[in-house]
Amino acid sequence: MAMLRATSGGGDSDDATAVTINVNAWSDAGHAVNHLYDILYMMDRDDILVGVGGDGGISDDGTIYPNVGGYLPLIDQSYFMWDSFTSGVAISSMRNDKNFQHGNDFAELIYMNVTVITSNEPYGVYDSSNPLFSVHTIPKFGLEKGGVHSGHVQTGITDNFCLIKGSRKGRCEDGYTKEMSGPEAVRVRVATKAKPNTDKNSHLNREFFKSFLKVLTLSENSGRLDIMSQFPFYREVLYKSDFVNKSKGKVVIFDMDMSPGDFISLIYLLKAPTEVIDLKGIIVSCNGWANAATIDVVYDILHMMGRDDISVGRGNSTALGTPTLGCKYVSAIPQGSGGLLDCDTLYGLARSLPRSPRRCTAENSVEHGAPRNTGHPELRQPLAFEVWQVVKKQLYPSEKITILTSGPLTNLANILLSDKNASSVIESVYVVGGHIRDENDTNGNVFTIPSNRYAEFNIFLDPLAAIVVLESTLDITLIPLSSQRKAASFPALLEALKHAQHTPESSFVLHLLSLLHDLQQKHKLYHHMVMSAAPSVIC
Repeated sequence: MAMLRATSGGGDSDDATAVTINVNAWSDAGHAVNHLYDILYMMDRDDILVGVGGDGGISDDGTIYPNVGGYLPLIDQSYFMWDSFTSGVAISSMRNDKNFQHGNDFAELIYMNVTVITSNEPYGVYDSSNPLFSVHTIPKFGLEKGGVHSGHVQTGITDNFCLIKGSRKGRCEDGYTKEMSGPEAVRVRVATKAKPNTDKNSHLNREFFKSFLKVLTLSENSGRLDIMSQFPFYREVLYKSDFVNKSKGKVVIFDMDMSPGDFISLIYLLKAPTEVIDLKGIIVSCNGWANAATIDVVYDILHMMGRDDISVGRGNSTALGTPTLGCKYVSAIPQGSGGLLDCDTLYGLARSLPRSPRRCTAENSVEHGAPRNTGHPELRQPLAFEVWQVVKKQLYPSEKITILTSGPLTNLANILLSDKNASSVIESVYVVGGHIRDENDTNGNVFTIPSNRYAEFNIFLDPLAAIVVLESTLDITLIPLSSQRKAASFPALLEALKHAQHTPESSFVLHLLSLLHDLQQKHKLYHHMVMSAAPSVIC
């Protein structure tokens, strides 16, 4: 909404020239950048540059790497109007400054001395939790010994130091913006109050809301088009294959983490004869190479292939046994290039797919954990375990399920732990993952953790889940890292695909593989990508 406010404001003082995206705030960069492109396109403002920060970062020892995309994430937003209010305050200040006027139309602004608390009392006591002080004779960034940044740093959401026995409240203040005096304080202008609406007869209680509503309804700088005017032939139609009088093969569930290779594998599975495999369900791991919202790409590929009948279930966003908000293992995946940013957007090619009416939606009922019910419970995104239950219920007495996994084994482990009869209806499991050391003592592929030489990403992302699966009674076939490294030459496959007969899906795969190969050859940020004839492990 802040973008709509900024792009529809009008006037020289309101001219937005660029937008930057933090990758560690409320929206992951891959999906956020596409949302922005769509809004800018609708508003006829494709001239505005969009930049994504996040290939850099701040390490545990305080080193700032290039291209850092912000450090402290946004914590709270009131009804999603905080951002728009800030845009309005900024526009008002710019307009008033240009007109040699003082004050702000929407907020009372005063100067305050503040700092952001990064540690907790007692200050000056070093317990190895604070990377800015613990291993440095001179503190990083010139910070003051014994100051508000020199105490204990919260190490996680269950840090015992921060917990108060018998209370739901904690004692830690990491991230707290505090008014204070002293050398560590910075003088900044702060909005202390939103100004009330000067129109006493209006039902809007803030001056900004009145302006916000007026700006959005102006005919000037209005949106050029919506989806129906852009695509006049678009219809929300679900396509289902006709399997009448056709024999079906083995019942299959595909468990993917939505890396580019997984999508190529999905297309391959959908092209296989139904007499060989009957793909009944897809479950996705959200603690792998892509965020949960990338389920939309799964829906779009199924739509392209005319298979909107296949159910898609969302799995956990964290590894087995880790906190709901933990990122112990998935943090090893890069946020930017060659990581979540690229995988969420399929390297920019997700937008070239047909758009499915099915979209990934949040929980929308109290029964499933949402704060309130909505009027459209049918739109709720199914969970992975729910898809498992549906497929299991559809089995004929003689049928069993074959599971193909190409990501962390979180979903399968949760199924085994939640359904005690699961093993009895699983015929076999094929696992893409693991690295078994060979005679050449080759390394694994967790390139972001150099100290871990032999780990492979799919197993590393949830080692406990891997133990649960491997120690089960299931018939497991492991396809380790070494096997795909020995696969046929990728350039030869790419060349053959260029000269093959083209279908919508083959053209899409060719475009994706060609782009990946080009990036891997030319850019150092993509050297980690493994290009082989086994596309399931490209990321």
